[in-house]
Amino acid sequence: MAAGQGAFSLREVLAAFQTCVTERREVLLVPYLSGWRGLIRFLHSLGAIFSFVSKDAVAKVQIMENYCRGEQREKYMSLQSMVEYELANGLVDIQKRSGRPDSGCRTVLRLHRALRWLQLFLEGLRTGREDSRTSVICTDSYNASLATYHPWVVRKAATVAFCTLPSRNAFLEIMNVGTTEEAVTMLGEALPYICDVYGITQELFARHKLLDLP
Repeated sequence: MAAGQGAFSLREVLAAFQTCVTERREVLLVPYLSGWRGLIRFLHSLGAIFSFVSKDAVAKVQIMENYCRGEQREKYMSLQSMVEYELANGLVDIQKRSGRPDSGCRTVLRLHRALRWLQLFLEGLRTGREDSRTSVICTDSYNASLATYHPWVVRKAATVAFCTLPSRNAFLEIMNVGTTEEAVTMLGEALPYICDVYGITQELFARHKLLDLP
């Protein structure tokens, strides 16, 4: 299935991120990308508001799927094996962009930054009150994550678009897991797995000085 197609299901995202991390604390790329395909469907279900994120995420997921199916696919089994392989073979542009195709490290870094925003936003929906303003939750989450990497014009357009977001209960209904209470419960189950994947990735990229790739 192409990234972004089909209806969103929080249960699908939970299942994918549950299977991401191995006993050795490695992040497997196939379930990671499966989880991202589910998150992209969530963004698409909200219409054009999040297209500035979803379009880029679709492109990045497709790049990584190509790596995972390519000639060196055994090197792209996990984030750890990918980082080791790409750094050892000089495939990562550390200081400035070259004319080469985007590395897996650079591509995952962009997904990693967007995952932080979605993690904060979904946590805000989970812990918010019924009358909480989703525009405020979303803006606060964006300012604490993705906004750092976007130019002013994108930040301005995003915060204006967030003002048109539906109510918290409407968001919870989009999760397709039953009542709003059931959606909140499942968010509580899913978010620790997403947080775990984010934390492992953050530590791995920080250790190899990959958090500011051009």
